[in-house]
This record gives sequence, structure tokens and C-alpha cells, in this order.
Amino acid sequence: QVQLVESGGGLAQAGGSLRISCLVSGSIFNFDYMGWYRQVPGKRRELVGFMTSGGTPKYSDSVKGRFSISRDIPKNTLSLQMNDLKPEDTNVYYCNGRIGETDYWGQGTRVTVSS
Repeated sequence: QVQLVESGGGLAQAGGSLRISCLVSGSIFNFDYMGWYRQVPGKRRELVGFMTSGGTPKYSDSVKGRFSISRDIPKNTLSLQMNDLKPEDTNVYYCNGRIGETDYWGQGTRVTVSS
């Protein structure tokens, strides 16, 4: 059974940094894509960025230049480094992995940025 478990997150001040990680059951290479989404309750889940199985990252315009996605293959971990945080980055962040037409999700980790 595929499982994605996020860790990290928490509280940061505007301009600060946080790192969140996603531990994958099995190999990262099992996934066609892996990435991060975020969602405020009552709003649509928003793509933050993703990485292809070949390791190429893509980012949404709202985080480009501030956030970066990396992976540690031996540790089966995908990470999101968030720099220059803004209050509008406050969200619950979800790890996502796609295999074919199936999406897998983590339980979410909360990030709060104070001004």
C-alpha cells in the first residue's frame, strides 16, 4: 500500500524559512510525478510545485524563486524548502504522488507564517 507521510512545518515569521518533507513507502521512482499542494479550508487545493521522475522541478508562479523541491532517493523522501515566507503562504501543505491515473496524498502538514 502506498503511503505518503509529511513532517516538518510549523510556525515561521515573514521572511523566514521552513522545510517540510514527505516520506514515501517504497521507491520514489514508482511515481510518475511527485509534488506539493496547499489548501486553505474552503478553497481549492493549489499546486505549489512538482518533480518529474527524471528529477526536473516545476513551480507555480506564486512560489517560484522562493521554494525549491528536492528528493533524497536512498531515503525515499521528497522535501520542500520554503524561503522568504509570506503570510499568504499560510496553508496546509500536502504531499502528492501520481502513478498513472491515480493520485496518492499525505495527511497534510500545517504551515503558518506570521507578519
